[in-house]
Amino acid sequence: MDKALRALADGTRRQILALVWRNERTAGEIASEFAMTRPAISQHLTVLRESELVLVRSAGVRRYYRANQKAIARLHAELAAFWDDSLVGLKNAVEAAEKKGRRQ
Repeated sequence: MDKALRALADGTRRQILALVWRNERTAGEIASEFAMTRPAISQHLTVLRESELVLVRSAGVRRYYRANQKAIARLHAELAAFWDDSLVGLKNAVEAAEKKGRRQ
């Protein structure tokens, strides 16, 4: 989860992930959407691939990238569990404070 969160901390990588969310794209197609060099985009794609947020398919000399929906769903579930636990803790704290306020 740490690698995925670090990968998502960068805005360019989030934009790349959005581009490959529904349809796979080549590295060249992805790079054409940004005002940066292809090597820079390649580095971002490497980070996304190593964090398992994107999958790569080779066809001849081209590489096609697409979002790894299963990995993203797992990350979402982990974050949701964290958030749910935090909300339960907050709810309990507020209720305890309300009870204490009524007693005084």
